[in-house]
Amino acid sequence: MKLHSKILGKGKPFLILHGFLGMSDNWKTLGKQFSKKGFEVHLIDQRNHGKSPHSDDFSYELMAADINEYCKEHQLEKVILMGHSMGGKTAMLFACKNSSLVEKLVVVDIAPKYYAPHHQQILEGLTALDDAQLSSRGDAEDLLEKFIPDTGVRLFLLKNLYWKTKDRLSLKLNLPALKANIENIGAALDKNLSYEGPTLFIKGEKSNYIISEDRKEIKSHFPKAIIVSIKGSGHWVHAEKSDEFFEAVVRFV
Repeated sequence: MKLHSKILGKGKPFLILHGFLGMSDNWKTLGKQFSKKGFEVHLIDQRNHGKSPHSDDFSYELMAADINEYCKEHQLEKVILMGHSMGGKTAMLFACKNSSLVEKLVVVDIAPKYYAPHHQQILEGLTALDDAQLSSRGDAEDLLEKFIPDTGVRLFLLKNLYWKTKDRLSLKLNLPALKANIENIGAALDKNLSYEGPTLFIKGEKSNYIISEDRKEIKSHFPKAIIVSIKGSGHWVHAEKSDEFFEAVVRFV
């Protein structure tokens, strides 16, 4: 699958993978900052997200294979690979299966363990948006507020809206496929897989996606992993504490 991306700057290739229901645009500001540090930043839309192609098939095996294809297409070697949440799961699997292509790995607020489905309320809200055939962003926000009280999460999700016609808003992401494959989002990394290269795990201090009990499992897959917690941040650590996040990543890479 040919993935859509935005490429910023020149230098060492630095691939960034967004989380579930996100898109490359979520990383535009940080991507520009990294490009100024001498990296060629690739902000990638994963399948069924952003401007990348839609498919009924959706799994980490497929998304890791998509990244492999992307690296071949752009002739990339020795990349720095960073992923947040779902993107972190894709990045972990890709690094384990293609270790010679990955110089350093950064995983943002996700562990290699299994997570039970927990996006039902969000998916209900997006389904309501999709069914409502809305013609204004204000109406979309009002409708979504009934499902998602958190303003930050709501604004993040509303970035998926685009004008399909001059008077009809639609969603960029492939909602039916994501709903049908929701069990795959929380899939664990195969216990036999590992990546021996330098690895940084960044967790949000207030997030429960990575807990102290996960350290052993992280180290079993990524023996060189270091885990950094960013104070005062939740799951969207890169958006909530972008300066501290940027500094932590630059120090590592």
